[in-house]
Amino acid sequence: MDAMLRELSYSQAIQEAMAIAMDMDERVFLMGEDIGVYGGAFQVTGDLVDRYGADRVRDTPISELGGAGVAVGAAVTGMRPIFEFQFSDFATLAMYQIVNQ
Repeated sequence: MDAMLRELSYSQAIQEAMAIAMDMDERVFLMGEDIGVYGGAFQVTGDLVDRYGADRVRDTPISELGGAGVAVGAAVTGMRPIFEFQFSDFATLAMYQIVNQ
């Protein structure tokens, strides 16, 4: 294996990408169900709450529609939200906020 290449799981790669984005831009923050101390359903957010604090890694209520609405609103004001859907099945619930609002 090339010395420049590393083998990562999808979860590790996503977590690393989010950390890089958060390091590069103070406006980036994470939102989702149980992503704080628990680290998310699949531990994708892991220890990011310890590294960046609860202001930038925020737990949300169980409402994909509501979370998507908050993320869209934050983006409109210049923030850079990353909203984690626990399961892709629920992502379709967010379309109302994205398409109709």
